[in-house]
Amino acid sequence: MNVELLRYTPEPDKIAAFSALTCYRESLPLEDELSEEMIEEILDKIKESGHHSVIEHASFTFAVEGVSRSLTHQLVRHRLASYSQQSQRYVDIESFDPIIPDSINTDEEARKIYDEFVGEVKKVYSKLKDHVPLEDARYVLPNATKSNIIITMNARELWHFFSLRCCKRAQWEIRDLAHRMLDLCKEVAPLIFENAGAPCLRGPCPEAPEFFCGDPYEKD
Repeated sequence: MNVELLRYTPEPDKIAAFSALTCYRESLPLEDELSEEMIEEILDKIKESGHHSVIEHASFTFAVEGVSRSLTHQLVRHRLASYSQQSQRYVDIESFDPIIPDSINTDEEARKIYDEFVGEVKKVYSKLKDHVPLEDARYVLPNATKSNIIITMNARELWHFFSLRCCKRAQWEIRDLAHRMLDLCKEVAPLIFENAGAPCLRGPCPEAPEFFCGDPYEKD
């Protein structure tokens, strides 16, 4: 997959700190009074107190290319976000090049079965297009079909997304996406996203004992 941070709120750490300070002032604070040390101190207090609404003022837009429909079906369950996805109604999936999980790719027999199925899908899809609209021919396309999607989330929703999808129990493909997005966010908003990621980085695992992965991330 390819993941790119297209746009983001300028100075996201600063706008979050400015918003937080506004809540406790009679008049608006001055941007010039916000030093790097002050921004860091304010954001530390925000994260400790749970006053996370102020980080909603920072938003981030990602371009994601070459992921499966299986991933995007999971992704759009995060409802406090905006999505624009490649349409199978209007885009002819002529070069059907599906995502192949490693578990299948590294098993000779499984890969043979998979390739046979993919070959059949290509033939059926191609034949159907000659008789019905693309929006109906697409019914034979599997979850493995590659797709492209634009994602916009604010920082608070991204924190929630990273908590769920960076976890080792998350499905492998969306976990890969989450880690790539988190790395990009940390480059431009290092204070907001400090300690973002799987919950085990910040404390005990919130999962029930029977769902504990047994291999938590090591804290820095």
